[in-house]
Amino acid sequence: MGDMVVVRKEGLYCVPGQFYIDPWRPVDRAVITHAHGDHARYGHGRYLTAASGVHVLRSRLGDINVDGLEYGETVVHNGVTISLHPAGHVLGSAQVRMECGGEVWVASGDYKIEPDKTCAPFEPVRCHTFITESTFGLPIYRWAPEQSIFDDMNRWWRKNAEEGRCSVVFGYSFGKAQRILSGLDPSIGPIVCHGAVEPLNRVYREGGIALPPTLMVSDVSKADLKQAIVVAPPSASGSSWMKRFGDYSDAFASGWMQLRGARRRRGVDRGFVLSDHADWPGLMQAISATGAERVIVTHGSIPVLVKWLCQQGLDAAGFDTEYGDDDDDVAIPPQPAEAQEAKEATEATDGAGETEARDA
Repeated sequence: MGDMVVVRKEGLYCVPGQFYIDPWRPVDRAVITHAHGDHARYGHGRYLTAASGVHVLRSRLGDINVDGLEYGETVVHNGVTISLHPAGHVLGSAQVRMECGGEVWVASGDYKIEPDKTCAPFEPVRCHTFITESTFGLPIYRWAPEQSIFDDMNRWWRKNAEEGRCSVVFGYSFGKAQRILSGLDPSIGPIVCHGAVEPLNRVYREGGIALPPTLMVSDVSKADLKQAIVVAPPSASGSSWMKRFGDYSDAFASGWMQLRGARRRRGVDRGFVLSDHADWPGLMQAISATGAERVIVTHGSIPVLVKWLCQQGLDAAGFDTEYGDDDDDVAIPPQPAEAQEAKEATEATDGAGETEARDA
């Protein structure tokens, strides 16, 4: 049998199963790893996604023909046994396991290793071939524990509130915003959400995810706004909507905030390094845990990760995809100067990266 999954102009295609995974052009049957817009698009005939992601998908795409599959449950389509497994990225995110003729392939979609309160934690899935993302596939990217980031964010908010200054943190409306909310201390002051964030909050709460109470800006007095934190999408930055907050302090939450140049380019007061994607050690850990002898790398630092995996004795190659334009961790990739900063830092940490990868 040839490759189970190939790239076509429509997207990743499971040849024996005759279905697509996160296709970027309309197809008859699509298995969707999660509801970010670069992976879940309107126009497919039938959708299959994780049961916990059905309501999220419908909230973003409208009235679609979608079936939900519980994690670990199997369905057979054209002789291919399909199951979905937690990816730890956002609510309803899943890896797609495909088995046919004794061969097992897994398509990761987007994933992260560190558990958080807003979605099921990443579950390693044994396979022969693993299709992995590589958004932060350079040794420079190493995340601090989530709680330390939230502690830092709450200290920043508390200081601003004590000085009578509103705090505004920018993060993608789906996934990042809810993860930020899960770490905020509501005793500090009111938590206000942008109109693009609040509908997703309702979907999360309906899915059993505990989030602190949130308000719309129209529900908060001008005086109380000075003690508030506002969670808003990056598109709100610089808009007329921001004028109501007066002398505010702003921040951006993204993995790219690890690069000084990205913080400067965003023009924010603070950068919180909080990503819903795996860092370099996380990628190494996930790939190793699959036991795969063959790895196919998609969107991100494809050449670097492919070269590294080949040096470790794996059969590695890349897939050219159209992912990475609807998630604030991938929609603001480094500019040339920032890419050089990452390259220099990567070269400086090559030794540490090699040791950690071997130990993963």
